[in-house]
Amino acid sequence: MSDYMSMDNLKFLLNEVHEINEILNYERYSDYDADAVEILLQSTKDLCDKEFYPYYKEMDSDPARFEDGKIYVHPQIGKIIKSAAENGSIGARFDYEHGGQQMPEILYGALSHIQASANNNVGGYFGLTAGAAELIIEFAAQELIDKYVPNMLGGKWGGTMCLTEPQAGSSLSDITSSATPQEDGSYKIKGQKIYISGGDHEYCENFVHLYLARIDGAPAGTKGISLFIVPKFRIGDNGDLVSNDVQTAGDFQKLGQRGYCTTHLMVGESDNCQGWLVGAPNKGLSYMFKMMNGARIDVGMTAASIATAAYYASLTYAKERPQGRKLTSTGAKNVQEDQTLIINHPDVRRMLFLQKAVSEASVSILLRCSRLLDVKHNEEGETSEDAHDLLEWLTPIGKTYPSEMGIKSVSTGLQVLGGAGFCSEFILQQYYRDIRIMSIYEGTTGIQSLDLLGRKSTIKNGRALQLVAKEIQSAIEAAMTYDELKPYATTLGTKLKDLQDIMVHLVSFAMKGDYERFLSDATLFMEYASTVVVAWHWLEMATKAKQALVTSQLKHSMEFYESKIHTMKFYFKYEVPKTAGLKESLLDSEVLTIIKEKELIC
Repeated sequence: MSDYMSMDNLKFLLNEVHEINEILNYERYSDYDADAVEILLQSTKDLCDKEFYPYYKEMDSDPARFEDGKIYVHPQIGKIIKSAAENGSIGARFDYEHGGQQMPEILYGALSHIQASANNNVGGYFGLTAGAAELIIEFAAQELIDKYVPNMLGGKWGGTMCLTEPQAGSSLSDITSSATPQEDGSYKIKGQKIYISGGDHEYCENFVHLYLARIDGAPAGTKGISLFIVPKFRIGDNGDLVSNDVQTAGDFQKLGQRGYCTTHLMVGESDNCQGWLVGAPNKGLSYMFKMMNGARIDVGMTAASIATAAYYASLTYAKERPQGRKLTSTGAKNVQEDQTLIINHPDVRRMLFLQKAVSEASVSILLRCSRLLDVKHNEEGETSEDAHDLLEWLTPIGKTYPSEMGIKSVSTGLQVLGGAGFCSEFILQQYYRDIRIMSIYEGTTGIQSLDLLGRKSTIKNGRALQLVAKEIQSAIEAAMTYDELKPYATTLGTKLKDLQDIMVHLVSFAMKGDYERFLSDATLFMEYASTVVVAWHWLEMATKAKQALVTSQLKHSMEFYESKIHTMKFYFKYEVPKTAGLKESLLDSEVLTIIKEKELIC
């Protein structure tokens, strides 16, 4: 067995916290039951033990590279893509009519957690392919669906999303890639894209790039962006693949995730690149957001999974490494005693509890996001709308908290190992390098924070935040039935009220037209909101654990459930109080980051 994640914790979250059995009752998932879920979980873990985890270090030491105009990745990537195609896992969430398995989103998220914990270099290759295929199915013409989707879900062709350009970065309103209409209904595409994850390698015959560009004469800004299918090879008259003037200019050598290629694409350099419009002109960004939102959940789960793997590596080391001696009642050490394991030192235990608190809550948040997708897609009316609005608000947090606090969590793991953690012999340093990109992928923390405060918290007159408050209040009421949990439930209620008060304070600036002041501390708001959301999830986990202990309906050991309650208490003691400083900063009237008359950064 490879200790990179906990199957017990994953099953607890699926079955007892997020109640996957309710999701399985939907007609769409009638082919799934508890036994099928168990089989899929265990078979995925077995596969990852054999085919994912053993190659994790190799993919770092033998990274993706650009040579002779081609991208080369580790051979195991090809083997895994082939296996995923054969077992249907690339399109597992898709309808049967498209060759999918109609797998519940929450189950797909759980399987993704196992895979990313075992080897975070792998999932993006077929995750992006599935996301691109999903977007094509929803918005493209049937002819394009028939032409591209089967080969994508069959693993023969890869898929990507192409947004970023050298001169624009995250400012998509400034992209300059052009699209010129042709008589045959296609468009001539010209431009370049950078940081294209999974953009080229030898284990797919073709790559279907979903490409943002401007049709000639389109309006300026994001209102003039259209979405195109731009394949590396187009299909010729006889069915053969023909070069489509999409050239790979290089692969970015990264600090981490070195087994996951990141390409630079030059498009239309020879004036011979064709693209096909997806949906209506000038609606490209709104279409792409469907794929981006899914990718943000995937990034969040990857970050949560890296933090999880780092936690178990730290825990294993702490249980094996003897160093120092426990203090006696007089405060002295008995040097005649044998050295104690470092897990017996209180400060080491504090660091391990932080890792546990961050990683397990992060996985829970992402599984909730996946569950909301299931509810959204299978319900109608207000229930579906509620799930959509909740998901919209939680997605930036689900991407950001595991990424930002995951960095802190893995860094804490390095500290547990001491000097050993900084050495390549131990795996913590690789986890640390790998997780650092997660707060940048699919929109930086600053962008996610602007989205949470400036858009998700204000649309529909703040309906999403009201729904979140209602969910949290339900969790508080459930916890209040147990005396041991009452103090923590009360604390969460206070922090929720503070969050609402902060929102009212900040919105007052927007109402006066001072949007720069409204959003200037959006990252602090993100941190505050994330802390409240994590506290909510820990209180929820502790309530389920307490319920199991009181009723003696134990699916796991007594110590397992007691650990949930203990970790919840740890989070409320050590992390929740930090919101007081955030509140003070968010309500402070002094403005220090907005340029007024002088530039004071020297």
